[in-house]
Amino acid sequence: MIATIEDVKNYWNNRPCNIRHSSKELGTIDYFDEVSAKKFFVEPHILDFTKFADWKGKKVLEIGCGLGTIGINFASNGADYTGIELSDESLKLAKQRFDLNGINGNFFSGNAEQLSSFVPVKTYDLIYSFGVIHHSPHPEKILFELERYMNEDSTLKIMLYAKDSWKNYMIDAGLDRPEAQYGCPIANTYTKNEVVDLLEGYDIISIEQDHIFPYQIEPYKEGEYVKQPWFDSMPPEMFRTLEKNLGWHLLITAKLK
Repeated sequence: MIATIEDVKNYWNNRPCNIRHSSKELGTIDYFDEVSAKKFFVEPHILDFTKFADWKGKKVLEIGCGLGTIGINFASNGADYTGIELSDESLKLAKQRFDLNGINGNFFSGNAEQLSSFVPVKTYDLIYSFGVIHHSPHPEKILFELERYMNEDSTLKIMLYAKDSWKNYMIDAGLDRPEAQYGCPIANTYTKNEVVDLLEGYDIISIEQDHIFPYQIEPYKEGEYVKQPWFDSMPPEMFRTLEKNLGWHLLITAKLK
């Protein structure tokens, strides 16, 4: 059976992405701060890709804001931030996070495949989506909708899962899964050529590959960062080379054609 958008919504409502990244009381400032710290420790390439400070005074639209980890950084760095989220549970926590920090943000709930039906069409300086579009039943519909919110000066930055990656090879071998929780209904992966096809209406500026999760799962759940033996014995330069060639994340920057 082909998964539907309701299947995707129910999956992320059941366990919002990164909700277990902190043992602090859910919804507190300490909780959200710990979620951010863990996120950026494990995925430091996000900071280089996103460059929050570059968007000060700019209009930013995020597709799939989750718990607001990325959004709060855009907004606290002076961006005029708007977040879209399919999961009601995630959106509730994102709004709570902004309120707790006394930071303004605009939020909309809905399916990004139909973005223009619930978000007023206007031009944004940056449209950003990290690890979200590949969970859609129709990713091409989201990319088509996003064109309505861009002009020749707008930038699109998205992350999609890489087909030619260490993690995907482990998934194919039955040794891993795309998300921390079981049963993800949709997790599309892409070659770089498939990214070009998906972004048919865009001029792709760059596609970079990054990120291999090197830690043992059980200690990681307890807040300990213990590397797998094969990664622990690997020189840092070798590991970075592996990430740049077999990383799970395709970091894509594009403009409208």
